Amino acid sequence: MNGTTARFLRLGVALSGLAVLGWVLTGQASEPVREGMPTDWSHRHVIFSEPSTFEQVAQVTSDPRYWQQWYRNHVTRTLPTDSGAPDDAAAVNPDLRSIEAGRLGTEASSAGAWSEDLGTGATVGAGNYPAKYSHQINIASCTDYVVFNTGLAGSPTQASIVAYDNLYVGGCTAPNPKTYWAYNTGGTVLTSPVISRDGTQVAFVETNAGSEGILVLLKWAASTTETVGSPMNLTLAATNVSKSAYRACTAPCMTEIYLVDGSGTDIDDTTSSAFPDYSHDILWVGGALGWLHQISGAFLGTPGEVTTGGFPVQTNVGHPFGNSLSSPVYDRTSGNVFVGDYGGIFYRVTTASPPVVTASGQIDHGTGLVAGPVVDSTAEKIYVFSSGDGSTTCTGGVPCSAVFQFLPTFAATSTGTEAIVGTSQVAPPNPNAMYEGAFDSTYEASGNATGNFYVCGNTGGAPTLYQIPIATGVMQAPIAGPVLTSATTGCSPVTDISNPNATGGIAEWIFASAQASGLGNNCAVGTGGCVMNFNVQPWLPGHGYTAGQEILDSNLNIQVCRTAGTSKAAPHPTWTVAVDGSTTDAGTLRWTNQGPHLASHPLWQAGHTYTLGDEILDSNGNVEYAHKNGKSAATAPATWSGIINGTTADGTESWRMLGPPATFSVAASGGTSGIIIDNNVGSATMIGASQVYFSTLGSQACTGGTGGCAVQASQSALK
Repeated sequence: MNGTTARFLRLGVALSGLAVLGWVLTGQASEPVREGMPTDWSHRHVIFSEPSTFEQVAQVTSDPRYWQQWYRNHVTRTLPTDSGAPDDAAAVNPDLRSIEAGRLGTEASSAGAWSEDLGTGATVGAGNYPAKYSHQINIASCTDYVVFNTGLAGSPTQASIVAYDNLYVGGCTAPNPKTYWAYNTGGTVLTSPVISRDGTQVAFVETNAGSEGILVLLKWAASTTETVGSPMNLTLAATNVSKSAYRACTAPCMTEIYLVDGSGTDIDDTTSSAFPDYSHDILWVGGALGWLHQISGAFLGTPGEVTTGGFPVQTNVGHPFGNSLSSPVYDRTSGNVFVGDYGGIFYRVTTASPPVVTASGQIDHGTGLVAGPVVDSTAEKIYVFSSGDGSTTCTGGVPCSAVFQFLPTFAATSTGTEAIVGTSQVAPPNPNAMYEGAFDSTYEASGNATGNFYVCGNTGGAPTLYQIPIATGVMQAPIAGPVLTSATTGCSPVTDISNPNATGGIAEWIFASAQASGLGNNCAVGTGGCVMNFNVQPWLPGHGYTAGQEILDSNLNIQVCRTAGTSKAAPHPTWTVAVDGSTTDAGTLRWTNQGPHLASHPLWQAGHTYTLGDEILDSNGNVEYAHKNGKSAATAPATWSGIINGTTADGTESWRMLGPPATFSVAASGGTSGIIIDNNVGSATMIGASQVYFSTLGSQACTGGTGGCAVQASQSALK
């Protein structure tokens, strides 16, 4: 395809997006059109690089998930100009109108964050995610809500699942947040919840006494009295209704679908989250012993497990492992379900009747494929995450941590293409689990599957972030980035967030956590869990930069704008690799190299002998570079230079200021669950509305007590 045709196609997609967006944003001027947007674990696992053929355009633009991704990347959300105007939350649930009245406040001078006690020992779980619902794609509403499973058995004094609204500190009237609803559903939810497209229903799998897996569908209703410690009991006959009665039941209510094997015997699920196929109103979920379940009529019809035509299907028949499945992913383009098991085998399952199962060779010989795959539904590439590849090719003759790439048509016993991301270890003991990574904005915006993939690897040692460059769909040699911890411990999934409306200009971060001995400056270094973000904003051609803005260059170094200006046309400049070195861009624009990403920088020390190239944090929170060998004074400099590349004298040492650090951190006991994004807005549109959400894996002090915490933190500074 020539460049003109490709540009035409991309323009066509953009125009079609604007046409849909126009339909969403117009309508009656006095009332926003009611279009909501769920964000849950599954939106991390199906992504769309930009389509570049007419066939791709036709395929992906018919998928609701494509538009959800498009809205996240292109729509700016604002505070309603008329706080008395009805929003879609009130429209779909009239009980919300009285609760919402007066809740939307005026903008405050600063944003904040919160944490809420989910109960002693509570957690969403390693590799699991909370779920967020925005009631409108163009308005950040105070009835937007986020759902957390607690990982604890439901009881009269402990919710199994809870939701919070009034999320945005400074944008919504205090207190922030408020418990929206809290339910005891009778079991223990050890999987990630998902939300219907209209936001009125939540689905999840819970386990009952560790022997039965139950797919729960619930309709929620806002409450002013329910809390985590005082939930509403939905297990009663009046609220736990039959599948045939569920569609007409009055919220709050729920129905239970017991997962069964091929003989109709109940079977458990503690490892597989439900995946919603919005187009066909189906939930896909795995379970014990390799069974894959299809739930039809999920959010719109009469729900129930499909038990005809070869479903449920046992994927690992003929394999010696018989292991539980991790979370399945349905790819609308190929029409297949892709899923891994804890024995390290990856499967393709057709959705025809009867289903056909194709098994890969064993690609994980350690902890197993505990994370669902990530599918680029445009380029039709699938990425699978292995804790240990079974080889002896990594340093010391041990196995390697790896990302495997498959085509949707992979042959039986295939092992795909491998990218090594650190060492593993020979089991036993097992290496730490390998969770999913994330594509950057460059990849998603590309018309030829080109960009970067970030993942936390090195499962046999200290968790380390890796960048895997991808060129026209082909994985290139991975590049090791920052080490997150000083210990051999677990790492979380990686989340990427690109915010075109961030304060100070467009910004992009990746987020990950270490379960112990996190190295972040704001964490208990050497002891505690820690969640960190890292600036991965790429250089942009023809873009106006202001002093202090930072980008990640092609060498994985942080470049700080030293002198404001507009960047050159592509390609990017030839970056200096020397720390404290300068790169001329175009016109007046100049960059200073801060060096590679580091999880932390030490603080200044009195009377300390420094050597050329040492870096510290000054009292203003900026990175200072020692540009000679010298000894610091007995007291810290009274004033540090506030100018990029400005110098500060200090005893016989001299410092040069290299801008703010490109990473922030916050303590998280035991590490974190998966991290989901919030809105991407600027500070002028809705204070406190650009956040991330996760739960701690361990207990720590938070509002309401000491326990597992549901946490909201800012995208930029994690505070």
